[in-house]
Amino acid sequence: MNDPIILFGLQTNLLELLSFVLSVITVALNIRQLHWAWLFSILSSALYAVVFFDARLYGDMGLQFVFIGVSVWGWLLWLRGDDQSAALPVSRLGAQGRWQALVACLLAFAVLAVFLKYCTDTDVPYADGFLTAGSLLGQVLLSRKKIENWHVWIIVDVLYVGLYVYKGLMLTAILYGIFVVMAIMGLRAWSKACPQ
Repeated sequence: MNDPIILFGLQTNLLELLSFVLSVITVALNIRQLHWAWLFSILSSALYAVVFFDARLYGDMGLQFVFIGVSVWGWLLWLRGDDQSAALPVSRLGAQGRWQALVACLLAFAVLAVFLKYCTDTDVPYADGFLTAGSLLGQVLLSRKKIENWHVWIIVDVLYVGLYVYKGLMLTAILYGIFVVMAIMGLRAWSKACPQ
């Protein structure tokens, strides 16, 4: 599955291509708030863990395992709902929640960057650590159906495009470009479902 193939002039492999397709399905289902998104998230995360290991993006690789756990949690939340309703509603973070999210993200970045710099052979410890921390935040907010998840994903996905181009993962860079557009669509769709 790791043998190189050329697709539309880009070098990739079957594993990256399959991960790409499953990831697009995941985000499309998330935009529509369909709980099946979590199944596709689990599958794409498992496959992308292998892709990122091969690219020496260890933060992203480890993130995929966290995504699998958070996806199980998110699936349960979306199916179970909350104390006020049977289905988990789209909501916004309060001011305190936004500050807590920012501080948690910065702390995670600091820990991840130090770990990646001194304990791995990655050549991009700060970018990998920052985007891994941002992705963790985005995934947790998505699991809780917080509209701010889309803001986080827009920022993170734009930055990931550059990182993946640098690492030669062109198909994944295109995927994250698509994710930027999809995150904007998700923000618009969820804004209609979220009380002001």
